[in-house]
Amino acid sequence: MVVTIRDVAQVAGVSISTVSRALASPDKVSAVTRVLVEDTARTMGYRANRAARGLVTGRTTSIGLVVPDLENPFFGSICKGVQARARSAGYSVFIADTDEDPSLEDEAVRNLTKQVDGVIICSARSTDAALQQAAGDGPLVLVNRALPGVPSITFDNGGGARVVMRHLIALGHRCIAYVAGPVTSWSNRERTLALQAFAAESDHVDLIELGNFPPVFSGGMQAADLAVASGATAIVAFNDLVAVGVIERLRQRGLQVPADLSVTGFDNVPVSTLVWPNLTTVDFPRIQMGRASVDALLDTVLHRTSIRPAITQIPVELVVRQSTAPPPQRA
Repeated sequence: MVVTIRDVAQVAGVSISTVSRALASPDKVSAVTRVLVEDTARTMGYRANRAARGLVTGRTTSIGLVVPDLENPFFGSICKGVQARARSAGYSVFIADTDEDPSLEDEAVRNLTKQVDGVIICSARSTDAALQQAAGDGPLVLVNRALPGVPSITFDNGGGARVVMRHLIALGHRCIAYVAGPVTSWSNRERTLALQAFAAESDHVDLIELGNFPPVFSGGMQAADLAVASGATAIVAFNDLVAVGVIERLRQRGLQVPADLSVTGFDNVPVSTLVWPNLTTVDFPRIQMGRASVDALLDTVLHRTSIRPAITQIPVELVVRQSTAPPPQRA
């Protein structure tokens, strides 16, 4: 038998409106009444009708999450963080995969905005203008993308790029190739700028930019031959999936990592420890980022006072494994 709000009111000995206020707006009733109603509802197994509550509160108790590629484990980890924090706050999550297509991203955001209380866009590929417009249509938080005026949770991409360069230079590498990610990727732009600046400030260090590649295994396969031809002794890949593709292509060519070339990535996804040699990479705490993005979104949705900065930057850390070593001694 389905327990209704009327049943809870009858057992608790209060009015239906009091039960409604205690469950939907607990600050509008006394603490004693709130505890009485919550205990009664819990004991009776009452489940709130979200649709009905939405008519009263004007909220759907659901949020939208837009990601470029669910097959990429980087985004899967962020999804887990979002789901966990949303669930603890009593919210459901609707997820949209845009296949790295900015136009599909814009469409997904427009559709979700009509159905949820707010939207989180992870690694947005859309233009700044499109994102500004989306922010004007409803509560919006950006993950792994910074935009003035829009709450944003980012990683220290520049710091990650610099720590990789310092590591490779300390090993003795002076000719380093970068396998860039998508042109529309904000994090790729941040890493590229940091790598360029670091190389410009360092004596006797050449940075070879090999171009933009798909942020997946096949992208690394494509880039590896160019890296070999460039004469670089170390390769910095846009992410771990690309780095694994690079390592596999080098293996097919009879080259050994790190004896012939060192390879690094970004993200520290599980595949970085499954490939051999284990991948040196920059660890991005993705679950933490997912949780922080929900907190930032609900601050806006629930009109909560927050001391959170408009753009929150999460620090990163280099994880050194077996894929990097001093360059080979060549005549």
